[in-house]
Amino acid sequence: MPPKTEKERPLNVVEVTSSEDEGVARTVATQKVCSVTTPPPPLQISGPDMPQSSGAIEPSVLPSDETLESRSFWKAGNYAVGPTSKPLVQSSLEHARVHPKFLHSNATSHKWAFGAIAELMDNAVDEIHRGATFVKVDKIDVMKDNSPALVFQDDGGGMDPELIRKCMSLGYSSKKSNTTIGQYGNGFKTSTMRLGADVVVFSRSIRASKATQSVGLLSYTFLRRTGLDDVIVPMIDFDISGHWAEPIIYSSQDDWSSNLKTILEWSPFTSKEELLLQFDDIGPHGTKIVIYNLWLNDEGIYELAFDDDDEDIRLRDEALRGATKLHKKIAELQSHISYCILYSLRAYASMLYLRKFKNFQIILRGKPVQQFNIADELRYPKVVTYKPQVATGLKECAVETTIGFIKEAPSLGVSGFNVYHKNRLIRPFWKVTGDGSSKGNGVVGVLEADFIEPAHDKQDFERSSLSVRLENRLKQMVADYWRNHCHLIGYQALVSSARDKQKGHPGQPPVVHAASMEKHLPSYQHNISFNLQAEVDDQAVHIPGDGKQDLSDKQPDVEVPNGLMSEDDLESMSVDQICEENIKLFGRCEEHRKEEAELKQTIDKLEKELEEMRKKCAQISSLLEAKQKLKVK
Repeated sequence: MPPKTEKERPLNVVEVTSSEDEGVARTVATQKVCSVTTPPPPLQISGPDMPQSSGAIEPSVLPSDETLESRSFWKAGNYAVGPTSKPLVQSSLEHARVHPKFLHSNATSHKWAFGAIAELMDNAVDEIHRGATFVKVDKIDVMKDNSPALVFQDDGGGMDPELIRKCMSLGYSSKKSNTTIGQYGNGFKTSTMRLGADVVVFSRSIRASKATQSVGLLSYTFLRRTGLDDVIVPMIDFDISGHWAEPIIYSSQDDWSSNLKTILEWSPFTSKEELLLQFDDIGPHGTKIVIYNLWLNDEGIYELAFDDDDEDIRLRDEALRGATKLHKKIAELQSHISYCILYSLRAYASMLYLRKFKNFQIILRGKPVQQFNIADELRYPKVVTYKPQVATGLKECAVETTIGFIKEAPSLGVSGFNVYHKNRLIRPFWKVTGDGSSKGNGVVGVLEADFIEPAHDKQDFERSSLSVRLENRLKQMVADYWRNHCHLIGYQALVSSARDKQKGHPGQPPVVHAASMEKHLPSYQHNISFNLQAEVDDQAVHIPGDGKQDLSDKQPDVEVPNGLMSEDDLESMSVDQICEENIKLFGRCEEHRKEEAELKQTIDKLEKELEEMRKKCAQISSLLEAKQKLKVK
C-alpha cells in the first residue's frame, strides 16, 4: 500500500525571538503564506503545519584540525564555528536561526544532573491527567559503541506529529493548567542536553480516532560534526490506524527517506526495523526518550554511575566523597536522607513529590520508588499557618508548615525546610538559621509555597519580596519552635526574666546571656561576644509586612544541657557539643589575640613615625626661626 500523503499547506515560517527577562529563547510560530521558489532542505522540522520539502543538505566543511572529542558537558560548547551557510529557508522573509551552541548554553541552566532528570520526570507526572500510571527511568547499552544510554518512558497520552514538533521547539509550552509542573516550554531541551549530547524521542498517540507514531532526533553531535549553524531536527511520522505502520508524507517520499537516513546514521539504531522495535513496549499511547552520548566528568568517566547500585543511578563525584573511612558521626550524617539526595537518584526521587501518588509509580531501574515525606516521622510535630502578603488583586492563601525534630535529634544536627511548589520539591533542607549557633539543630519543616515562582531549573525560587518575607517567617518559626520545644530533646530553654537569671535552678548550670558575658570579658575578647550575639540575633529578629522589627527575642539565652539527661546522653552528645563549641571559641580567641598583636605592632609603628615627624617639625621650626632672626638683623 502506498504511503499516505498529506495535502500541501502554506508554509509556516518560524520566527525565533529571545527574552532576556526569562533567560530562555521563545519560539513563536505565525502562519504566513509565501511562495517558496527554492524548497528548503529535508531536515527542517516538518509536520501537518510545517510541510517537508525536497532538496539535499550541504553542511559546511569543518576544519581538518577540529577533533570534536570533548565529551565533558562544561567544555562541550568550546568548538570552532565554521563558515556561515546559506539560510535553509529560501523565501522573501527573513529567517532568524538558532545556532547549535545555543542548545549547550541553554542547558547550562541545570548545574545539577539530578535537576535535569527531575524535569523529565515532571513531564511524565503532568501526563497523569491523561492516564499515565508510571514513568520508568533505566539504563540501556547502545550496541553501536557499547556505551550506556539513559531511558525515560511513560504511558501517558503521547504526542501526535504536531505536539512532538512543539515539544522539540524552543520555548513552546501547551501546559496552561494551574496543576501542571512545567510552564516555560524549555525543560525538555535543557534537561536532555544537560544529560547527554543526543536524544531520540519515540511517541505514540491517538487523536480524533487517528493513531500515529513519531520519531524525532535532537543531536548536538550531528549538528557539530556537520558544521550546521542552525538547529535541524529530523523527524518521521507513521499512521498506525490500520494493520501496519504507513509513512505519513508531507512533501515527497525522498524527504521522508532523507529524514529516516539521518536518524539511522546519528541515532543508536542502525535499521528501520530496529527503530520501529522501540515502539513495541510503548503500547497504544506513551512516550520513550533515549538519551545517549552521556556526558563525562573532568576525569573522563561518565558523570552518572550505573554500576555502584543495580537499583539506583548515582552521581559519581558526590558518591565518591563518602568512599573513604569516616568518623562515626560523619558516617551517620552521610547516611541521612538530607545527604543521600545529593548523590542517589532513588533517594532524591523518593522526596521529589510532596503528596503520594494513588495510581502512579516512579520505577527506577525496574524497582518502584517508595515515596517519602520526612514530615511523617518528625518528633513533636506542630502545624504553623502562614498567610503571605500577596500582591493586590491576587487571591489570598494560607500556607501550612509542619515543623518538628528529626527522629535522630539531637545526635544529628540536620535542619532546614523542604519547600515544594505545586507538589514538586524545589529547595530541600533549606537552612535559614546561622551556621555558628546550635539553635535550631534538628528542626525540620515541610511546606508547599505555590505563591512564589520557582527558577527555570526548579532548584531555587526567584528572588522577590515574597521569597524574602517567607525566609524571614521561617526564621521566626524556628526560633519560636526551638524556644518552646528544645527541652524535649535535652536542651533547656532559659527564662529571660531577671529573677530567674539571679536564682537559677538547683542542680543545673547558671543562666548566662551573651550580652552579660561581654561586661566581664577582656577588651580583646569583646568582639567574640558581639559575633555570638549577632549569630543569635540573626535568627531571632523577624521583619513583618509593616516593616517594624519584632525584638521580643533580641537577646535570647544560650542553651545549656538539661541536668536530667542520662550519663549516656551526656557522653555521646553534650560533651561533644561542648568540646566543639570550646574549640570554636578557642580558635576565635586565638584569632583576636593575633589581631591584637598586629594592632599593637601597627600602633608602635605609627608612634615611631609620629615621633620622627615631630622631630622633623622641630628642626624645620628651628630653621625658620633662625632665618627670621637673620632677616631682622
